[in-house]
Amino acid sequence: MSSVNTAIQLITREAATSQATANATGIAAAGSTCSPALARGPWDYDLAEALAGVPAYGPGASATDVAPPSTPRQGQLPEEYRLAGDAELDARIRAAKAALGDRAVILGHFYQRDEVVEYADFVGDSFQLANAALTRPDAEAIIFCGVHFMAETADILSRPEQAVILPNLAAGCSMADMADIDSVTECWEQLEELFGTEPDADGRVPVIPVTYMNSSAALKGFCGEHGGIVCTSSNAATVLEWAFERGQRVLFFPDQHLGRNTAKAMGVPLEQMPMWNPRKDLGGNDEQALQDSRVILWHGFCSVHKRFNVAQIEKARAEFPGVQVIVHPECPMEVVDAADAAGSTDFIRKAIVAATEPTVFAVGTEINLVNRLAAEYPQHTIFCLDPVICPCSTMYRIHPGYLAWVLESLVRGEVVNRITVADDVAAPARVALERMLAARP
Repeated sequence: MSSVNTAIQLITREAATSQATANATGIAAAGSTCSPALARGPWDYDLAEALAGVPAYGPGASATDVAPPSTPRQGQLPEEYRLAGDAELDARIRAAKAALGDRAVILGHFYQRDEVVEYADFVGDSFQLANAALTRPDAEAIIFCGVHFMAETADILSRPEQAVILPNLAAGCSMADMADIDSVTECWEQLEELFGTEPDADGRVPVIPVTYMNSSAALKGFCGEHGGIVCTSSNAATVLEWAFERGQRVLFFPDQHLGRNTAKAMGVPLEQMPMWNPRKDLGGNDEQALQDSRVILWHGFCSVHKRFNVAQIEKARAEFPGVQVIVHPECPMEVVDAADAAGSTDFIRKAIVAATEPTVFAVGTEINLVNRLAAEYPQHTIFCLDPVICPCSTMYRIHPGYLAWVLESLVRGEVVNRITVADDVAAPARVALERMLAARP
């Protein structure tokens, strides 16, 4: 099976011909992508942002999400890397890796394009990769092929002398940007005014902040400072149990869907999960709704997982009787309810690995992971619920050209694109992360 990038290149090149054929024969084109711009090099978006003076997430699932002015931008990649072909980049990356040896470790997120993942020393989700970095304490550099908040977490958990590098600074996360420190602080102040700060007869404080791993270091630090904790998609239920033992209710940010799906599975009624819209007073709620709440959900979401819907599941069941539908808990509640199972990227992978008989799997998560699983386990039929190839916009900003650039810079003794979290943020964030690490499912 070809990589997602290869498929996008083919679809884009053949779009005009395919459409002409479809119009003439009445047969639909074989495939589609959410944006033909995905076929271009990410450096084109770097340049466009520099000329416009406005950051953006780039083509893909988050293309319509509004990037805040504080969103990091990537300077223009040197021309030699922009013009290099696949074979040249491959040779240069492998040569640089060999020259660096154990001095550098490359981490590749599940959602990265295959053309980047093939060079990774470790592949996993953000939590797994942060832990993987800890197994290489002697590495001088940690190259994190993921997005900004992941590199921040690696910097918080790694030794001070280790340099954490993000190959493309523009690889952010629109979901993480939907909750910023100013908005969360303002929300917290309104909740404190409403609830007070005194614990109840059981010693539980009025509210405990819980942030998803997919958030900035500043928000992890906020949780550390206010008795809160970080969660992942794999330990969210355990973390909510931890929080309910210590608080009367939880403020959960930034992903509403993970919070709602997890709390609902734990028996929390939907009417006790009001949504907090940071652009409205009291988040758009009345005081009684907040007083009666168990989980206050932030108005945030993942644009990749928001694309999945019940109609896609119904179509998969009609075409493949007996299909196993597995989705990520960042999907909307009705999608999770209609699926056979929901869980983290690691959960999805393990479910496929555990299948002993040939099985049809319809998967609701990022296309690069689904495509890779289909190639790794050909005994199964594995496909993405979303028929449109629409990868994570920000993960797709990392290209082998950027990886070659940061590696060859290290060989020359130069550290580029280093991600550093200030000590006053890192210290409380580390507290919240250590609480997360102790909350094992």
